[in-house]
Amino acid sequence: MLDLSYLNKMLHVVVDRPLGSCHPEYKYRYTINYGYVPNTLAPDGEEMDAYIIGIDYPTDCFYGKCIAIIERLDDVENKLVVASPDFCFDVNLIKDSVSFQEQFFKTRIII
Repeated sequence: MLDLSYLNKMLHVVVDRPLGSCHPEYKYRYTINYGYVPNTLAPDGEEMDAYIIGIDYPTDCFYGKCIAIIERLDDVENKLVVASPDFCFDVNLIKDSVSFQEQFFKTRIII
């Protein structure tokens, strides 16, 4: 189920897969920081996952605005996209930034 309530909200993201790290099972490299929003619940029973775009260095946490939701049409969970509030973006930038992982799913980006 798609929850649009995260859009345009400021969120704290804990990064458990920083830029440059490798996925523990599939071995692809994270080209952006990736983590989760604490104290949330996604349909998979885990905390909501979030991509962080607009910073080019590894970090362990981030506070920013949810600028988009990636709806996975062939999976139970969706992903948030978080950036600095003043970050300029478009759908193509988001798509390119998350393609390292989202290429394996059928998705649509909601902004």
